[in-house]
Order: sequence, then C-alpha cells, then structure tokens
Amino acid sequence: MSETLNFNPWLPNNDLLRVFDWREVFGNANPVELELGAGDGGFILEYAAGHRQRNFVAVERLKGRVNKIAGRGGRRGLANLRALRLQSEYVVARMCPPASVSVVHIMFPDPWPKRRHFKFRLIQPEFLAAARRVLADGGVVRLTTDHEEYFQWADKIWSSSAGWKNLGAWNADDDPKSDFQRQFEAEGKPVFRCQWQRL
Repeated sequence: MSETLNFNPWLPNNDLLRVFDWREVFGNANPVELELGAGDGGFILEYAAGHRQRNFVAVERLKGRVNKIAGRGGRRGLANLRALRLQSEYVVARMCPPASVSVVHIMFPDPWPKRRHFKFRLIQPEFLAAARRVLADGGVVRLTTDHEEYFQWADKIWSSSAGWKNLGAWNADDDPKSDFQRQFEAEGKPVFRCQWQRL
C-alpha cells in the first residue's frame, strides 16, 4: 500500500487462545458481523463499504484470498473491515466473545456433496451451538447456497437444534453479489437463502 493506514486490515492469527475484544479491534462499539469463508471478498468488501456504521470480520483459510481482502480493504480505507486467516469453525467456537456478533454471513459454503464427506460440512449441530453462543440476542445466521440438497440438510440440522427461529429468506436485492453468485446466476442456477435467528 502506498500510504500509511491508521488501522490494520489484518487480525492476527498467531495466538489461537485469544478471544477478540471487538471494541479494542475496531475502536468503537458498533455491531459486528462475520463472513465465514469470505473467498476473494467480493461480497464483504462491498457490504462493508455500504455499511460504515457496522464492523465486519472476513474469515477465510486460504492465504492468497485473505491477502486480497486485506489489501483491497486497506486501499479503500475500510476501517470497519478486518481479515482473518483461520478456519471458520475455530473462530466461532474459540475466538469470538459471547453475545458479541449481530450477523453471521455464510455465502456459498463448500457443500461436500458426497455422503461420506458430510462430516466436513460447516453446518453441524456443534457449529450451531457455537454460533448461538456468540450471537447477540436476536442475532441471525444468513445462509446463501446454490446447492439445494445442502440447503435442505442445513434446514434439517437447524430445525432439530434448540434455540433457533427460521425467519425464511430475506430481501437480498440490495446486497452485493459474491463472485460465486455471479457465476451461478450466469449459469442459470437458482440460489437458496434462509436466515435463522437466535432465540
């Protein structure tokens, strides 16, 4: 970057026992939202730019993708966005304070379509328990996918987990589109979305 930033677009991942203090990270008490599996940042960068009074953490495990998000966020002066290179499940289970997140965005997660690989899917009872712990009262998880079977799987897992309310699809007309969404829409594939609220 050609200029010195007054914020660090990276969240450190060298202390795996750390629980983040969002007020310390962002310097304010604005609501915090996570995107899990942020890819190249096509969604979160535009969403953060359009919602400056909210804070965002883009979680992605691939270094090149996280570098891209941090670099682009820094160049655009998105002081309300941080990039973190770690596994989504670990971040939610270990590094987020209780009742500290307002929205968790899950955009086009890997569906692991083969039955023997279902155990690798993000949406599992253990993940939902961790997500429920970190969400503030009334907080939501928003899932968007092109994979109908995975969508049905997620609905079944959520429906059998206590403490959640299915709010159905939200109006995403004004939401930025991820790179995956543009690709799937160009191919004529339907997109499935639903949000679940923590009770």
